[in-house]
Amino acid sequence: MADSDTRQVRLRWAGEGLRFEGGPDGGFQMGVDSAGETGQSPMQLLLMAVAGCMAIDVVVILQKSRVPLTGLEVNAVGVRADEAPKRYVSVRLEYLVTGPADDDMAKVDRSIELSRDKYCSVLHTLDPELDFDVSVQRG
Repeated sequence: MADSDTRQVRLRWAGEGLRFEGGPDGGFQMGVDSAGETGQSPMQLLLMAVAGCMAIDVVVILQKSRVPLTGLEVNAVGVRADEAPKRYVSVRLEYLVTGPADDDMAKVDRSIELSRDKYCSVLHTLDPELDFDVSVQRG
């Protein structure tokens, strides 16, 4: 039995091409496609994960700070290395916020800073010191 801080997803090959479907058992399932035709590519998902994690943090922090927010959009741009493993060498997030008054924009900046430096678990998981393990079983 997994503890409350453990997450698990299952990914299944669709049987053709480089297309998969997956998600948590009993939860929402989504497509993953290397070509990005029937689902997001893994690298697009990584950008979405960072942008989503930070966007959630920003909304929560602004709500706690009682800053009115009527819209939040995050554009994530990642530049990949030319050689394998073609990791992201840079990621830029651009925020578009609507609702806060001019006086509240310092709080918006602070919420983004807090997410980046302290709270975004996805961003902090990308640390090169990550303990990463792989195992293989026959089906």
